[in-house]
Amino acid sequence: MILSAPSGGGKTSVCAEILARLPWLKRCVTATTRPPRAGERHGKDYWFLSRKAFEQRLKRGEFYEHAEVHGNLYGTPMREVESSLKAGQSLVLVIDVQGAAQVRRRKRDAVTVFLLPPSWRELERRLAGRGTDQPQVIKRRLADAGGELARAGEYQYWVVNDRFEKAVDQAAAIAVAESLRRH
Repeated sequence: MILSAPSGGGKTSVCAEILARLPWLKRCVTATTRPPRAGERHGKDYWFLSRKAFEQRLKRGEFYEHAEVHGNLYGTPMREVESSLKAGQSLVLVIDVQGAAQVRRRKRDAVTVFLLPPSWRELERRLAGRGTDQPQVIKRRLADAGGELARAGEYQYWVVNDRFEKAVDQAAAIAVAESLRRH
């Protein structure tokens, strides 16, 4: 399952709660060149890499998908995806719209869920309220959000994240329903 949203859309929080409810799901840890935020841990939240290390891995074909988002590089490690799929593990990828398009080309049966903010004003409030980014970073994330929201139509499911519990209920219901589908 792919879970995407603009920055501040709640994808990380919704994913964490889905994983707590559905222990048969596993989140693939993404690599990034962005610096860690307070409380984030290498290998748990992200694989924090230098730009040079990321680019070297990219040249070696070590990413299942990758993209530049908000000036930083992000990618899902190939070995993590392949080993999990071989073991029959159901995965959640918390990735942006660019990476999601790459995954859909590789894995046509991927389930795609886009988390929509209830309003533009609420998205702005959430980004500013996190207290983790400088004003210029927030401005860039908001500028990028318009293009990300324009690509929501590429997704099978939309979940409006207006009330957290409701958004988690809906996203978890999608995961459960899709796990029961005959392929």
